[in-house]
Amino acid sequence: MSANRRWWVSPEDEDSVCKKLLRKTRESPLVPIGLGGCLVVAAYRIYRLRARGSTKMSIHLIHTRVAAQACVVGAIMLGTVYTMYSDYVKRMAQDAGEK
Repeated sequence: MSANRRWWVSPEDEDSVCKKLLRKTRESPLVPIGLGGCLVVAAYRIYRLRARGSTKMSIHLIHTRVAAQACVVGAIMLGTVYTMYSDYVKRMAQDAGEK
């Protein structure tokens, strides 16, 4: 039985967290927007924790999670719509250039 060592990356070849984040930002700029929205919503809901009134803690945390996930899903949807639109416009421009 031979060991497959192709999945292992040496520490010298591995990208740092900052390099990965910058590369992802260039590839899809809505990733940091979704991440930022998630953090802002979570921070706001934690700040509002004391003013939750008679709401149970578990309900408050569920609402916080749902709001943060809504920001991320919204950013993903915006990215998908943007990608679909840009691909459609590029394809239509190529088709018009060939005619």
